[in-house]
Amino acid sequence: MNIKEYFKRINFTSKVSLNIEVLFELQSNHLENIPFENLDIHYGSKIELNLDKIFDKIVTRKRGGFCYELNSIFNELLIKIGFKTFLISARVYNKNGTYGQEFDHMAIIVKIDTKLFLVDVGFGKFTFEPLEVKINQSQLDKYGTFMIDKWNNKYYRVNRLEHNEIIPEYIFELNEKQLIEFEEMCKFHQLSHESHFTKNKVISISKPNGRITLTNTNLKITEGDKTEIVYFNELEFDEYLYKYFNIQIEK
Repeated sequence: MNIKEYFKRINFTSKVSLNIEVLFELQSNHLENIPFENLDIHYGSKIELNLDKIFDKIVTRKRGGFCYELNSIFNELLIKIGFKTFLISARVYNKNGTYGQEFDHMAIIVKIDTKLFLVDVGFGKFTFEPLEVKINQSQLDKYGTFMIDKWNNKYYRVNRLEHNEIIPEYIFELNEKQLIEFEEMCKFHQLSHESHFTKNKVISISKPNGRITLTNTNLKITEGDKTEIVYFNELEFDEYLYKYFNIQIEK
């Protein structure tokens, strides 16, 4: 891995130290420079859990990716610069009140001194900065208030708090996983009609004062309290993709 090129990709220019401040800056810079996207699934390009190929896609070719790509390569960066980390499996909350299968989502745990942090750059609009793994304590983030609690006496559960309502995001255990263990679910999310990733194209990126999200037929630009939505014919998708994300995908 070329660390210098990765830092350039995420516009990280600070001195590297193995502390909370640097970890938080790395995550926030990553989210503001590398988009979450599932476009390869819709353009017929197979996604493989190969770190060299993922680096080439995300850093060299300046694309984005989904959780298995974004979090695996970010975890590798953290390891290379000296952080103590491991990958975890997470099960994403469904609207019917259930949770997805094991390895449904990939995230990262980072240990700094005696503290554990949940690091996730592959869940779309989630937390802007890492969450400390501490139970039943509200944590204020740029994207809202979050809390980790215990679920079913087994899992840690990540929640958003809105108007005193608990909205689950996903559940996880603090068990280290290997990249190869995510292969089956990575294939599932590329091929199965049951996966939400196969239903619609999406690319989304955080901005200093908002967010830009492009789907099949609409562009949503949020800036502060203002939201603009542009609707278009799906045949124009590639034009908007290039204009707002500077990405061209060969068919």
